[in-house]
Amino acid sequence: SPLALTMNLLFSRRQWVAAAAVALVVSPIVASAQAWPAKPIRIIVAYPAGGVSDNIARALADKLAVQLGTPVVIENKAGASGSLGVDAVAKAAPDGYTLGFAAVSPLALNPHLSKSPFDPQKDIAPVVSVMYSPVLLLGTPASRATDFKDLIARARAQPGTVRWATSGQASLGHIMLEQIQSVAQVQITHIPYKGGGQQMNDALGGQFEVLSTNAGPAVLQHIQAGKLKPLAVGAPARLDSLPQVPTLAELGQPAANLSSLFGLYAPAQTPKTVITRINTEVNKALALPDIRAKLDATDNVPTGGTTAEFARQIALESENNARIIRAAGIQGN
Repeated sequence: SPLALTMNLLFSRRQWVAAAAVALVVSPIVASAQAWPAKPIRIIVAYPAGGVSDNIARALADKLAVQLGTPVVIENKAGASGSLGVDAVAKAAPDGYTLGFAAVSPLALNPHLSKSPFDPQKDIAPVVSVMYSPVLLLGTPASRATDFKDLIARARAQPGTVRWATSGQASLGHIMLEQIQSVAQVQITHIPYKGGGQQMNDALGGQFEVLSTNAGPAVLQHIQAGKLKPLAVGAPARLDSLPQVPTLAELGQPAANLSSLFGLYAPAQTPKTVITRINTEVNKALALPDIRAKLDATDNVPTGGTTAEFARQIALESENNARIIRAAGIQGN
């Protein structure tokens, strides 16, 4: 009937107007995700320029620039053990043009020790795991321990006389120390430093018996020169550069067998299509021979994998850190 036809036309018109209204709201987001990348991408590195992590991030950025066909620039924003840089990522626009490169500590360790400026679960989207940096346990000229078991035996025989230097109170090395003390039932004196430079100078001068530090070319040189003795390594497997050094897991300390896991992050609400694309491109870059060679040269190990796997790794490390911190009564700085 004419009335029915008129009603259908009106209804169709209303549907079209409603759909157009929704499109006006949604289309910029969808178009932005589909057109990505349409401008330069910024990667905020949560550490100072010139370090191992910064150098790896820059090498990765160069590869991504070629693969994505757009400039990828590095911005260093160091401070608060990586939290300052990650906070800048959390507060950036979720459009895929700001990413962050950092260890998982700002998400999985720091929030258990002090109030975080961002919510690790709500404000940050894990994108992809990039590498893990092994943590070496080293004897200094002041140490008479022949290996890790001997170190523990000496600590048990003379409680408190073995001094262990870390990069700071509540650092990853401190977490390792507390876990080892708990399992081995020994007392070791913690010597916290604020950074690695003075710590290494004092180690070479024999100001304490043991130190924990991330693996790297400079550390390896001191080991090869006989100035430092490797006792154990925190890593999923032994290092190719130090095949004779057992992991802490092999030595009966699986919970202390920790390493620094690094990855890329994005602001929460970044389109999933963009995160998936970045994940894919980073995995491609990590498979390139020159990137792997650069990582191998610094004793860092490429990881990669899915976004879901990286998120699970962060959650598991956070749970483990929380448990150890509670048990040991560790307080932040």
